[in-house]
Amino acid sequence: MLLFTFAWINLKDMGCASCSKPINGTPKGCRSNGSCASGGCNKLPIFDWLANMTELNELNTCKIVEVRFKGTRKEFYSNADGLSLYIGDIVVVEASQGYDIGVVSLAGELVRLQIRRKQKTDVVEVKQKIIRKATQKDIAIWSKHQQREDELKVRTRELARKHGLRMKISDVEFQADGSKATFYYTADERVDFRNLIKDMASSFGIRIEMRQIGLRQEAARLGGIGTCGRELCCSTWLTDFRAVNTSAARYQQLSLNPQKLAGQCGKLKCCLNYELDSYLEAIKEFPDYNQVLKTKAGEGVLLKVDIFRRILWYAYSQNTAHWHGIPLEKVLKTLEDNKRNQMPESLESLTENQSSETLPVLSKPEELTSDKTLIDQGVARPKRKNQKKKNKNFAKKPKNK
Repeated sequence: MLLFTFAWINLKDMGCASCSKPINGTPKGCRSNGSCASGGCNKLPIFDWLANMTELNELNTCKIVEVRFKGTRKEFYSNADGLSLYIGDIVVVEASQGYDIGVVSLAGELVRLQIRRKQKTDVVEVKQKIIRKATQKDIAIWSKHQQREDELKVRTRELARKHGLRMKISDVEFQADGSKATFYYTADERVDFRNLIKDMASSFGIRIEMRQIGLRQEAARLGGIGTCGRELCCSTWLTDFRAVNTSAARYQQLSLNPQKLAGQCGKLKCCLNYELDSYLEAIKEFPDYNQVLKTKAGEGVLLKVDIFRRILWYAYSQNTAHWHGIPLEKVLKTLEDNKRNQMPESLESLTENQSSETLPVLSKPEELTSDKTLIDQGVARPKRKNQKKKNKNFAKKPKNK
């Protein structure tokens, strides 16, 4: 019964595909009873790379343990009684009023590095401590209160609409003893929810705490699958949310489509910053967009840059529909020759001795008139047989006077 309850609780936060379907209360796949050794079952997991070093057990002087709760919430607690704790143990910890239950996410000397990374200091004062390891009765009470969270979330949303509050209740977290519930919400502006809390306290009979979070924090708590097919970075490993600008998409030659650049939170994807430094370093070798390539046939303007293939696409200023792909080395040499008043014959001469497969040239406008040509070149999609044509000259209905 204890193993089944423990596995059921952790399955709510599991992200490992092999552990998502339990068999007789034990997760399928790694069979770690919910405490996945690979670190893929919980939000913001940590791999304890010191766990197999038995020599450090005798030197373990760190009395602080990291405990995780629902979502991405993690806190440090003092192991004053010297309990033998390992990753995955369910423990009862002190709360502001009453007690709470969490799962040990990190123990041992690695906690010192975690404190230094999160709080930027080596010395930290931990007032709350771990009371004991959780018993079967504690876990049963804990799971009973967790089953009420979805019901309370729906009822709270109804009360918020009743009071006309512009807020979204995204998640509810019960304290293990059932005396308190924390409601996480998002709002675009300041919300006066004093009357709402009174109705919630009288209806639910518990202490209420309202905590406002941002849209990115909401996505991290709820989790999900990104457009790349993997779990959201903010719910698996990303903890520091840095500002993301549309300039990051411009430097990487991405289409400025808000629907493709926005993540599940509605803001720009955090992954736009991952390779930005590499692009900024590579683009230093390329000329500026305002530099004109002078030839005897006319001036060429820069329209597109392919950083990976090191190709620059130029077109004549009087005919921008016909593009010519020129290697970076030839462009830099031609710009140096232009400073000495030396010009090549044309842009076509700079693309000579290059295979057409490597350096394709866009078709002229007169060649793109028919739908068949557009479809063959991948510019347009074929029309469906049953697609209805819109009649632009339809008669407007007279307005009722």
